[in-house]
Amino acid sequence: MKVNRDQFMEQGYIILREVIPPDQLEELRRSHELLVERQRAVWARERGRDAPPGGVWESGAQPRLSVGTMGAEHDEQTASAIEFWLHENMQGVSSELLGEEDAPVTEMMLMCNPVRDRGPAAWHRDFYPPLNAPLQAYADDILETGPRYVQWNLPLYDDNVLYVVPGSHIRPNTDEENESIGRNPRAPVPGCVQTHLAAGDGVAYILPLLHWGSNYSTKMRRTMHGGFARLTHYSDLRWLPYLSASAQETFARWHRRSEEYMEDAVTVLKAVIDKDGAAYHTALDKLHPRRGVKGVLKSTVCLSKIARHIYNQRCRDAASLTDAERRGASQIHPMTMQWGEPLGACFSPQEADLLWQRFKPVDDAMRCEEEQFLPGFQGGPTHYRFEDVPDDLTVEGWMAGWASNTN
Repeated sequence: MKVNRDQFMEQGYIILREVIPPDQLEELRRSHELLVERQRAVWARERGRDAPPGGVWESGAQPRLSVGTMGAEHDEQTASAIEFWLHENMQGVSSELLGEEDAPVTEMMLMCNPVRDRGPAAWHRDFYPPLNAPLQAYADDILETGPRYVQWNLPLYDDNVLYVVPGSHIRPNTDEENESIGRNPRAPVPGCVQTHLAAGDGVAYILPLLHWGSNYSTKMRRTMHGGFARLTHYSDLRWLPYLSASAQETFARWHRRSEEYMEDAVTVLKAVIDKDGAAYHTALDKLHPRRGVKGVLKSTVCLSKIARHIYNQRCRDAASLTDAERRGASQIHPMTMQWGEPLGACFSPQEADLLWQRFKPVDDAMRCEEEQFLPGFQGGPTHYRFEDVPDDLTVEGWMAGWASNTN
């Protein structure tokens, strides 16, 4: 499939027609509907005391299946729901857009319609500063060497729900956008574009693109949703035996690579503990080759979040953690080099404490004295910066500070 990467980089998204070949559409509908039926049974069984009989299926504004972690619900009849993510129109195109030779799929999901009209969602960018770097760090990294992640919406039925703001992935909100979203976060903003997708079409986009789910109605919606990145993680591979031999080998290869990359992440972090700047850069380059100065800074900010999560996991009483801290310590998000508790288990409490001491100056630089919040971002007010990275924060300056740390 021919793609215009320049357009993708400039606009932050690209619409591609017939990503799903017409002769494969019905099979994908069938396999996904089987998964919907099986997940609905799980939700009904696991519903809370005050939840409706169908659980999440009845209460959710956008019931979403995590197809890649539904190991017990997969069999030969649902294999295509996994295997299509390996199709040249998906994996091949994503590799080209990312500038990677063999980009693995990360998340494989399915977005469904609610049982009653829920109206529009709110405009948002898919990240929250306490867990990620500020927007400027993402934009600088994208402009320098390209995106680290490409996200997809691939509908099995016609889908006009998604709106995007072209070019917003590499810039802060405009005053007009802030005013519009502040006035009504569930209405079109100036310059937005509706993605009109026929069944089988796809839209690939770069996070943190500003986007909007415009109407969660009862109209039939079954939209494949997920992404590709250099780094990935698979927590449940029980569906693997049901795939073709070639697909099994592909996922096995990606899984082995994921384990190797987690080991590289450990090496990166232990280089910081050892105050070894050369080893830090060498190990980081294995995780994200071809990254320039801005990319290394963005990775360093992300690693400061991981250092905090590891410290919380290894050095603090679990009962003292907030819900957000508890989620952060266990979160698996390889795109930002987070492998959750398995990564934290590689460090002793003493190492975790040293690691956090090393990275705390970076974390401090990411904070403001007053809480802040900007329209179009996830989460609530926080002391962490939403958009800007301080001009005086550099990787070299941070490393130079290690000399004054006697530990």
